[in-house]
Amino acid sequence: MMSVTNELAKIVGKEYVLTKYEDIVPYVKDASYIEGKKPIAVVIPGSTSEVSKILKLCYDNNIPVYVRGGGTSLTGSSVPEGGIVMSMLRFDKILEVNIKDRYVIAEAGVRVGELNAYLERYGYMYPPDPASDIAATVGGSINTNAGGVRGAKYGATKEWVLGLEVVLPDGTVTQFGEKTLKRSEGYDLTALMVGSEGTLAVITKAILKIAPLPKRDTMFLVFYDSYKKFGDVIGTLNERGLIPLTAEFLDEISMDAVKGYGIPYPDKAKALLIIITSENSDETLKALKETDPIEVRTIKDQAEMDNAMKLRKGLYSSLLLERDKPEQKVIIGDIVVPPSKISETIDEIYRAIQSSGMKVSIFGHIGDGNVHLNIFTGPNEIDKAKELLLETAMIAVKHGGCVSAEHGIGLEKKELLQKEFAYRGNQINLELMKKIKNVFDPRDILNRGKLIE
Repeated sequence: MMSVTNELAKIVGKEYVLTKYEDIVPYVKDASYIEGKKPIAVVIPGSTSEVSKILKLCYDNNIPVYVRGGGTSLTGSSVPEGGIVMSMLRFDKILEVNIKDRYVIAEAGVRVGELNAYLERYGYMYPPDPASDIAATVGGSINTNAGGVRGAKYGATKEWVLGLEVVLPDGTVTQFGEKTLKRSEGYDLTALMVGSEGTLAVITKAILKIAPLPKRDTMFLVFYDSYKKFGDVIGTLNERGLIPLTAEFLDEISMDAVKGYGIPYPDKAKALLIIITSENSDETLKALKETDPIEVRTIKDQAEMDNAMKLRKGLYSSLLLERDKPEQKVIIGDIVVPPSKISETIDEIYRAIQSSGMKVSIFGHIGDGNVHLNIFTGPNEIDKAKELLLETAMIAVKHGGCVSAEHGIGLEKKELLQKEFAYRGNQINLELMKKIKNVFDPRDILNRGKLIE
C-alpha cells in the first residue's frame, strides 16, 4: 500500500512534510471558532512544480487537499477535514514591480502587509487592506475576495487582480489573465478564482494592479450619542462627491475594547466613526457636523492617524478582553448592504440582538456598507449564535445586501448562502456553482466540503 507521506517527501523533501501531532495540530484550526479534523500530513511545497506533483498524486489517489495561507479565515474555509494540508508559506517572494505599467507580481504566500511595506518604497500600494494584513497572504485574500479599511475608496480584491498562475486539481499548470490593465477574451477565468476559496485551483502567484499611495489629509473621529445617528453619514458624503479614503465605525462595546490604548472618548459616546480624507476635508467636516455628532475631533498628525488605525485593525483581538468568561468565543458575522441602507439595517440588527439576549458588539466598514457582528458565545450557545447570524444575515438580504462581504462562505455560511439564493429565487446559482466545481475538480479533492457541498 502506498505511503502518502513517503511520496510527499520524495516531492518536497522530508523536512517539508509534517506528521507529528504537535506540528500538525496548529493547522486543524484557523481564526474561526470551527475546528477541523487532523490531516494525514502537512506538506510545504516551495515551487509550482512541487505543487503540481503533489496535486497529481492526490488527484490520482482521491486524497483531499486543503490549501492554507496565513490561517486567518473567520469562516472555517481553511480547516481540514482529514486529507492533507498544503501550506503555501514558502511562496513568499515578490517577483517583480513595474511602476510604469502599474503592477506587481507576488507569490501566493506573501503577506499582504509585507507587500504594502515593500510597495511604499516606490510610493505605491496594493489597495485591498484586510485588518489581518500582518498574517493574511496574497493567495488567501484572493480566495476570499478580501476587503478592508480602504474599501470605501478602492473596493475589494476583485478590482485589483490582473492575472494568476494556478495549478488545477490534476496537476496541470496554467495562467489566467495577464499584465495588461484591460482585456476582453471570453470568460474571465481570473475573476472566477477570486472568492473561490481554494475549491477550483491552487493559486501560486498573482499579477496585481497597484495604485499611488494617496495623501492622507485629515482624520476625523466623530462621536455620537446613539448608533441611529451615524447610519446616513456615508450616503450624505457620497451625494456630495466626498468619497473618503477610509470610513469605519465602532459601537460602544468596541470602543470600550480599545479606549485604554490612547483614544479618550466623550462620556455619552455610543458610537464612533473614523473618517480619513485625501481632499475636500473642509467640506467633509461641514457635512459631518450636519449629522448631529456630540464631538468631532480632527487629526492631522500622520503618526496619530497610524495609531488610530492600528487600534481599528486590532479590534477583533481586543474584543477578546471584553468576554465575560474566558471560555467564551467571539463569533464574527460579515454582512453587507448598500450604504444607504446602513441605518435601517443596523436598527433591525440591534432589535434582533436585544431579542436574543446575547452580548454582541458591532463594528465595520461603513464606507462600503459592511457590518461585522461579534457575538460573545458560551460553550452551550453556539446554536443560539448561529440562529442570530442567520437572522441578521437575512435582514441584510432583505435590504438588498449579502450574507458575506469579505470573509467568504467556508463551512460557517453554507446555509446562509442557500437562504440568500432561495430568498431571491436564484437557486439556479448554486447549481451553476456546483457544475463549475465539477468541471475544474471532478474528483472534489480541493477544499472538500467548503462553500458548496
